Amino acid sequence: MRTSPRLSLNNGVLIDQLGFGLYKVPAADAEGLVATALAAGYRHFDTAAMYGNETGVARGISSQLDAGTGSGGSGELFPSLSREDIFVTTKVWNDHHGYDATLQAFDDSMVNLGLDYVDMYLIHWPCPRRGLFPETYRALETLYREGRVRAIGVSNFQPAHLDRLLQTAEVVPAVNQIELHPWLQQDELRHKHAELGIRTEAWSPLGRGQVLSDPVIQACATEHNRTPAQVILRWHMQLGNIAIPKASSEARIRENLDVFSFELSERDMVAIKALDRGQRTGSHPDNVN
Repeated sequence: MRTSPRLSLNNGVLIDQLGFGLYKVPAADAEGLVATALAAGYRHFDTAAMYGNETGVARGISSQLDAGTGSGGSGELFPSLSREDIFVTTKVWNDHHGYDATLQAFDDSMVNLGLDYVDMYLIHWPCPRRGLFPETYRALETLYREGRVRAIGVSNFQPAHLDRLLQTAEVVPAVNQIELHPWLQQDELRHKHAELGIRTEAWSPLGRGQVLSDPVIQACATEHNRTPAQVILRWHMQLGNIAIPKASSEARIRENLDVFSFELSERDMVAIKALDRGQRTGSHPDNVN
């Protein structure tokens, strides 16, 4: 039961447009949340070495891959669910930049995840003052050519970082995962992605919950008889973004995924567009090193 539509990356690999983010999810909780999300219909999971929960993600997935025995939070069974149905992203952390260190970090993540391959591997932050991200990306290209990852990309790269990367990169990143929500819409960066064939993926797609109380979002939610979170996620879907909201309860997990049975009007989209204030809830990429 795949609920989210899939988008094609620039190498033809398909990715669920709406995934499940695991930032700040404790390792002990990850297994149950991933299993519950699989039961709800999620097939795209985003973790990272820095999150410390790759092993929990692995246990949640493997519990559903045991044919005829896996069950999610609502007791649903997936006897036919296979590894190929699931899209797993993880990321190399800042302290493992550089060619050899990145290859080692990937091996460590593979041990944690217990997988034969990863669907997508990303550079977590560019760490521009250290200047190692071109070498880090060269390691990602090696992993891609070896078939150990199906797609490679970056996260938190600004236009200047992409320009520098593409001076030496042989493989155009499949995605750039960035903070993106109605208060931080990143038009310049999204336009650059479109020109280069890079998919925009939104972390913190709900602005860490801060945007849910915005009067425009709330009015729109009332008009459509939806929650503010559903309105914002629907906005992402209609923009063509990939989004990876996190959730810590079965009700919220299912609510976030239920955004494909309604549409925002052009008036709604214009009203949300006007909310952009350049406000970050996380760090600016230039300041993370």
